[in-house]
Amino acid sequence: MIEYIVGALVASLLGFLFFFNVHDKRRSDSGEEELGFDQIRDECVKSAANGECGSDKMSAVDVIVVGAGVAGSALAYTLGKIETCGAWSVGFTDLGICDFLDVLIRKPIPSEVLDFSPDKLLCWMCPEIQFDPYMLSGLQSGRRVHVIERDLSEPDRIVGELLQPGGYLKLIELGLEDCVDEIDAQRVVGYALFKDGKSAKLSYPLEKFHSDVSGRSFHNGRFIQRMREKAGSLPNVSLEQGSVTSLLDDNGTIKGVVYKTKTGEELKAYAPLTIVCDGCFSNLRRSLCKPQVEVPSCFVGLVLENCNLPFPNHGHVILGDPSPILFYPISSTEVRCLVDVPGQRVPSVANGELAKYLKTVVAPQVPPEIYDSFVAAVDSGNIRTMPNRSMPASPYPTPGALLMGDAFNMRHPLTGGGMTVALSDIVVLNNLLKPLRDLNDASSLCSYLESFYTLRKPVASTINTLAGPCTRCFLLHLI
Repeated sequence: MIEYIVGALVASLLGFLFFFNVHDKRRSDSGEEELGFDQIRDECVKSAANGECGSDKMSAVDVIVVGAGVAGSALAYTLGKIETCGAWSVGFTDLGICDFLDVLIRKPIPSEVLDFSPDKLLCWMCPEIQFDPYMLSGLQSGRRVHVIERDLSEPDRIVGELLQPGGYLKLIELGLEDCVDEIDAQRVVGYALFKDGKSAKLSYPLEKFHSDVSGRSFHNGRFIQRMREKAGSLPNVSLEQGSVTSLLDDNGTIKGVVYKTKTGEELKAYAPLTIVCDGCFSNLRRSLCKPQVEVPSCFVGLVLENCNLPFPNHGHVILGDPSPILFYPISSTEVRCLVDVPGQRVPSVANGELAKYLKTVVAPQVPPEIYDSFVAAVDSGNIRTMPNRSMPASPYPTPGALLMGDAFNMRHPLTGGGMTVALSDIVVLNNLLKPLRDLNDASSLCSYLESFYTLRKPVASTINTLAGPCTRCFLLHLI
């Protein structure tokens, strides 16, 4: 038994290396050089004839993803990456490691074989083995994904900066954990609560996990750019800058999208499945759900420079009057402050009312260790605001289309669970799509994907339920 387990692991690695080498050979044969992310972003805006989206690198598309934020970028990478399983381990264990390595390394690869699907390629490599068709069906080459994002430059937001440990575990499951590297992300191991001059430290129960597992906090834009770069590095994922204006509806079935390129040209793009994840300001969700958006409060955002939080590597929650105040690190030198202001309007920034509110109402409740840094951040004038939205998931099952991320479901960001929900949803969706080789039967696919709404509930409903009552309790002074 152990040799089969080891064989499966080694064969998976060898399969990845083989496909990587094949892809590298294709590029060298065509004279194409390795592209950095900025070049990928510029080159992926494709020209089209007769208003139809076309690409010299992708003859057809399986999935259109609208939006390349956290959800869209993670989804594009997950659907587009190569999966190896089943047949590779059989090939390895039946041939033996020496013979299998010999096939991978020494066997000449004719140019026509480079266009084979993975199952045909494996049969060519190992003609003496009779592979089970079911095993071959488990060998995925990655779906062809066309991502259309309104703005591919680095976002500058004041939310989406704290990833809970559960979200980090989902990153690992999706193979995206390295996206928190090289962005000066900070480990978060718990929360510190402050009220009436007293404090309490609460740690995440991480004892049973690997030492690397914890929450992470970072600049949202840096994290998104890392994920875009990783998705865009896949040969079958195309990122394009453009604004999707509408979905292509054909008698109740979504066939693709209408969008404008960054030059203003209007194009149509087609795919059997369109996944809309264009964020909290989605202009497409009304076609796919009945949105019931509530705005219970607004966040006022500041960045504190070169200050030390009372409890390092912890989020800080001040249970203040009239509402909570949050502090957490977003780099080795910066701390994000979010002040929750009840209602749908905040005092004016332009006439100084908001700065006065922050100094007279909020500052006296801030821990003394960071008081001076807080006041300095207010005086700098770099004050940002945004409404806090919540929206239950109320989709219309629509053939050919699906909603994901904040376009689909939102909860108050106080508990920092939004990215965890989005990443968990992607894991669920990917597991549902894995067995499917063909997405073209829109009606059957729609019926099949209705199970997604049930399977996502254990994680999504738990986080949504926690966010709602917590926020209401804080705002109503019930703590």
